[in-house]
Amino acid sequence: MFAHHGTANYDMTTVTTLKGTITDFQFINPHTLILFDVKTDKGGVEHWEAEATSPNHLSRAGWNRHTLKSGDEITISGNRAKNGATVMRFQKLVLSNGQEIKEGGVE
Repeated sequence: MFAHHGTANYDMTTVTTLKGTITDFQFINPHTLILFDVKTDKGGVEHWEAEATSPNHLSRAGWNRHTLKSGDEITISGNRAKNGATVMRFQKLVLSNGQEIKEGGVE
């Protein structure tokens, strides 16, 4: 969908924060993907995708394929796609237990 280099496709001037439920966590190259569902104000569901950096980079920061799992309730922040797609460039998330996870590491 997007070229995987750079942030040109994302609105880097605005941070979007959403509450949702993880549906899939793909610890894959070239970019780790966090797929999650967000309930809309009208009772529907939007399917979102957050793109993080490579698994290699995340591994050095303490991530692994079990860091996130389907069903985890999250509050996630990032830079949304400029074209309005339900895609964002991941910055951080907070699990329901209050644990904050940033691209630079698990806290």
